[in-house]
This record gives sequence, structure tokens and C-alpha cells, in this order.
Amino acid sequence: MTPTTGPRRRRRTADAAPSPSAAGPTSSAATAGRTPADTSGRTTPAVRGTAGARTSSAASIGRDGRGAERGTVGAAASSSGARDGLRGARAGAGTGAGGRTQAPVPPEEAGDPTDPIVLGRRIRYRRKRLRITLEELARTVGIAPSALSLIENGKREPKLSTLSALAGALDMGVEQLLGSKAPSRRMELEIQVERVQRGPMYAALGLPTVRVGPGMSTETLEALAALQQQLGQRLEEQAATPEEARRANTQLRARMQGVNNYFERIETMAAELLAAIKHTGGPLSEHHISRLVEHVGFEIHQVPDLPHSTRSVTDLRNRRFYLPTSAGAGSPWSVLLQAVGHHLLEHRRPADYGEFLEQRVETNYFAAALMIPEASAVDLLARAKSQRELSVDDLRDAFAVSHETAAHRMTNLMTHHFDIPTHFEKVHSSGIIHKAWQNDGLQFPTDHSGAVEGQRACRFFSARQAFSGTNRLLSHFQYTDTPHGTYWCSARVEGSEHGEFSISFGVPYEHVKWFRGRAADYRRTSTCPDPACCQQPSPALADQWEGQAWPSARPATHMLAAMPAGAFPGVDETEVFRFLQRHAPTVELDADLA
Repeated sequence: MTPTTGPRRRRRTADAAPSPSAAGPTSSAATAGRTPADTSGRTTPAVRGTAGARTSSAASIGRDGRGAERGTVGAAASSSGARDGLRGARAGAGTGAGGRTQAPVPPEEAGDPTDPIVLGRRIRYRRKRLRITLEELARTVGIAPSALSLIENGKREPKLSTLSALAGALDMGVEQLLGSKAPSRRMELEIQVERVQRGPMYAALGLPTVRVGPGMSTETLEALAALQQQLGQRLEEQAATPEEARRANTQLRARMQGVNNYFERIETMAAELLAAIKHTGGPLSEHHISRLVEHVGFEIHQVPDLPHSTRSVTDLRNRRFYLPTSAGAGSPWSVLLQAVGHHLLEHRRPADYGEFLEQRVETNYFAAALMIPEASAVDLLARAKSQRELSVDDLRDAFAVSHETAAHRMTNLMTHHFDIPTHFEKVHSSGIIHKAWQNDGLQFPTDHSGAVEGQRACRFFSARQAFSGTNRLLSHFQYTDTPHGTYWCSARVEGSEHGEFSISFGVPYEHVKWFRGRAADYRRTSTCPDPACCQQPSPALADQWEGQAWPSARPATHMLAAMPAGAFPGVDETEVFRFLQRHAPTVELDADLA
């Protein structure tokens, strides 16, 4: 999809956002198809709904209710089991013995019918079987031949109305069009080769692609598919021990993007819990937290000897939450709320690392939904949007939370309630990405498996530029021109026991008009993942120092280590059990157990 071009440069006022660069597109590829936002100064509808108009958390999570027409083919294939929680997405992949959730099957193994490449090939195959030209089918369906060509080539997902019209014109049902089985071995090979060429492995390696068309022999396709499979296996072997964690994190991010990082079941549960303790708004005080813990039937115990590999320990038998007496760099209350979340979300012992990550995301979300309640936050954001003063800083200050928590919460609420796509980065001062999220088309660096965490952020992104600021009491505002569009970001540097991190939140250019800081004149250009952008030294610098430098690398201790064993990675369960035995009420300790 070709990004739209931005508005012509006009004389700027103190309130106006700078125009997008003439050298690049102004809106991300992911949002170019959206209806342009109202620029007349009128306030667009701010809120789609809040937690108050929901079903009980005991009920199954329903569809998002935003209308079938706005969905894509993915919504059609999954509407019967649409969930906003991550467990719903994992459960859709199948369950094993005893009801344990199994990891979802990757699209390349499952023949995912929601994959645009699979759908496009099926449409083309059926059209040619019926001897209908591209122009004839496009005219029947009511779309341009170029748009149909993009659909058939897997480069655009059709709307549900277009999908239904295509099914009718091809004399088949929508469910048949979405069938997961390729009609022929050749089509199966075409899909496999095309999917790998468009995947992160090819992008990371910079490999050339070939046009997969009718002129390519089946034998050539067989050879290409086999070579791609072997290449993938070799890269996985070289990826060393954290491969499982990276792959699980990549799959988790995809499921979060499928629900725009908004989990309705958790929002409803948090709202009901806050209502039960009579919290009416504002920051969550220690008094409210104590009442909340009492409400769920637990006690808080702060101890000096919490196992070193844990942040908290929950004694389910005696219904106690154990926290350290010294909170260290952060507040113990968010850790406590996460422990409450594990209990109320009915988490079980993780079956694999993917489930462990999933539970961690859900509990972090639960804690944030309590500290920044949806209804109050949406009301604040709606008023700020009407005044074109949206700000992570204001959300942070209104609820007395960290900048990272506030920025994360913006990603939960902005797309769902205001139709504003977002991105988020947490980057260490060394440039390494620790967390990342986007549903606005911003391209993060990835390895061959699609993993973002552990990659080096572009040094021209606001997440890196923020470290050069001289006044860190204020957020750093910046526009960045990329090959996929122009983005606006606000970033702030925070310290922690693990060093300094920048927290960056941003939106595509077309949505910056709602945010404070849009008048920023700080601008950078990034062409990443092109290595010439910032990953390679300039030719002049290389000529000066090539062969004359020998740095001593500082490897991280985990680089050569295997993934920590156990259901809770890195936790010494023997130490935890001995701790619980020591602190259990009215127990005469056996010498072998103490």
C-alpha cells in the first residue's frame, strides 16, 4: 500500500506541527488506508466506550463491537472465538492433554487462512479455473484492477464486504475461500516461498527476492523451498540458547497486535475490583491497596529474607503475599498488584516459556489497569484530546505512576478508544532495545526470527536521541522521517538499578495534531534497517580507523547461558519452598526442612 503524501508546507504557528519531510512519506504504511483525521479544528468523537458498559468479567470476552465492515479477513476467520486476552489467542491454537494450552502453530506450518498470501493465491487459483480475467473480476466486485492485483499478490487484506463479493463472484462460500488447505502442491510451494521472502529472515540477511509466478517451474520452487528451510534451520542453530525466548516473545507480540494491546477481560476485572473497594478516582493509595488485598482474602507480609531470585512470593495455602522490606529502585506496590493478578487471573504453573511470558504480560496489564483505571484515564485523555493537549507526562502525574507505566497505558487505550495507532520503546543507554510495541507501522530492527528485544535501536530515533538532552526534567520531542512515514515521539530518560533507560512513545504524523509537543522543531531522518543509516561507520571514518582498533567487548553474562530451567525461569524453587516453610504460621520446623 502506497503511503499518502502529507499536507503542503504552511507557515507554522506556535500551535502547529511541522510539515512532514518532502523527502519521505508522511503516514505509515499501516495507517495509510485510514480516513484522514479532521483538520478543521473540530473535535472528533473522543470515546468509544469505557469499562462501565461491559459485561461481567465472568463472561466470555466478546468481539470489539466496532462493526464488521472495518475488520479484515482475519476478523472473519476468527470471529467465532474472538478474545482480547492472550490466553484466548493461545487457546485458539489447540490444547493438549489435561487442558494445557499449547504454543500456537506458526503460519508457515499451519497454512493459516488469515494469511493474505494464502488468501490471495486461492482467489487467483479460483479465478483462473473459471477463466475470468483480473479486469472482469475487479469490475464485478466493484474495485480497481490494481487493488485486486494487490489482494491476489498478498499485499493487501480485503474488507469483509470485498471478501464476500469476491466469494460470490467466484461462486463459492467465504468459508471455502478461507480454507487452509492449498488446492495444489504447486500453490503450496508458491505460498511457502513467498512467505519466507517477505519474512524477517530475508529482511535481516538482505537477501534478494525472486518473482514467484507461472513462469517458474515446480522443480525450481521445490529447490527454493528446500534451501529456505535449510537456511532457517542453520540460523536457528547459530542463534544459540535464547532462541526459544525470542521466538515466544515474537509470537506474543503478534497476538498483542491482534487486539491492539487492549484486553477487555482484564479491564473489566480491574474496574469491578476498584468498585468493590470504593475507589472513586485518582492515584491508588496504600490504603486502597491494603483494602484490595483484604478484599481478595490475603495478607501482606514484608520480610528481609525474600529469596534473591524473586520479587514477591505468594503463599496460596496460607493466603499471604510476601514482599521485600526494602523496595530497591521501584515501588513494591506494582509487584504486589501483579501477584494479585496472578491469583485473580487463575494462572497455572506455566507449561513453557511462552506461557510464562504471556502470564507476565497479563499481570503487568492488570496492575496498570488498577493504578490507572480505564474510565478515569479515558475521561482525562478525552478532555486533553479536545484541547489538543494529549501527553504521557500528564497521565503519569495524574495517577502518580512511573513514566514507563503511563506510556504503556497510552498504548492500551489510544487505539481502542481514540483510533490513534501508537508505538513504544524502552531502550538502554547502550542502545539495546529492552521492550518495543507498535501498531502504527514503525519498523523496529529484528533478527531473522522477528525478535526485536536485544537489537540495537537506530541512533536517530528519539529513544536514542533523548540521552543527549541536557534537561532531563522535560520530555524530548522529535519528528523522525523514515522510509515508511514520518513519526512524532516524546521520550524521557529514567534511571534504574540496571542503568538508564529511555521511554519513548509516539504516533504517525497524521495524529500528532492532538498532542502537546507537536511544535517541536527537532527532526532526524532514519533509513534503518539499511546498515548505512547508523550501523556502519561512514567511509571516511572507516578509512581512518579500519584495522587500527581492537576493542575489548563486554559480553553479557547470559549470552552463553542456557535458558533458565524450571516453570518460572531463574527462580530457585528449593529456596522458595524453604522460605515458605520458615515463614509459615505455627509450624514446628523439621531440621531437614529449615
